Amino acid sequence: MSRLFTLICLAFALVLTGCAQPVKTDYTAFKQSKPKSILVLVPQNHTTEVGAGHSFLSQVTYPLAEAGYYVFPVAVVEETFKQNGLSMAGDIHAVSPNKLREIFGADAVLYLDITEFGTSYQIISSDTRVTVTAKLVDLHNGGVLWSSSATASSTETDGSSGSLVGMLVSAVVNQIVNTVSDKSYQIAGITSVRLLSAGHANGILYGPRSPSYGKDAE
Repeated sequence: MSRLFTLICLAFALVLTGCAQPVKTDYTAFKQSKPKSILVLVPQNHTTEVGAGHSFLSQVTYPLAEAGYYVFPVAVVEETFKQNGLSMAGDIHAVSPNKLREIFGADAVLYLDITEFGTSYQIISSDTRVTVTAKLVDLHNGGVLWSSSATASSTETDGSSGSLVGMLVSAVVNQIVNTVSDKSYQIAGITSVRLLSAGHANGILYGPRSPSYGKDAE
């Protein structure tokens, strides 16, 4: 009887989960702020891949520019911090919004955190995965305008058919190839587009340089 009750509870929980609606982003502050320019800081890297931060940073300008924003050249921004004695992402992220506004004159700053980056061997598969979270902050008042996260994985288009031995061999080969060819860089590009492109649910709003500016769906 207790087992039946447990199964019923589980089924009910699944029904509730299926009925739950995705949380919608509140764009009120974003629309009031109307940022025109974005300063992107070097990401904080929470993975063991040393080059993850710069690998992702090199690919953020395109989707933001396509969304309609002026993006400060990331190499120039990083060099400016170095000239002022700041080279670590944690120290750079600790600089106050007021100071960033004073130095660069930007409307908003984008903070990035990398939580997954690289290729891992998973018994019968090899997965190259990149996960990044983002937070856009108004440099006029320090308020959060928008935040989100995105993930991309090499397994999204991988087939899984074949014998167990074949899948094991394929997993090992894929891990070697993905590591040697820096597959993470390609996956990071996909993550960047998913995270920072405008025009999709809970995504960043279109900027003033875009013909779609002000036409975002509610």
